[in-house]
Amino acid sequence: MPKRPINRLKVVLVEQGKTSKWLAQMLEKNETTISRWCTNEVQPSLDTLLQISALLEIDIKELLNSSNNGCNQ
Repeated sequence: MPKRPINRLKVVLVEQGKTSKWLAQMLEKNETTISRWCTNEVQPSLDTLLQISALLEIDIKELLNSSNNGCNQ
């Protein structure tokens, strides 16, 4: 069975030193839900992505962009 790639949400959380538990608390969601988003098992709604981008203070494009451009800064 092929392994699912980690998506941008997990990468951004790590880059900002935040955890999926923190995000779950901020969004009032179950930690399992956040984990499923981070492993691409399911995807959050567009409204939720907007909330996440606001909490992380990033452009929503940062969560939707699958490329890893500029990570070696």
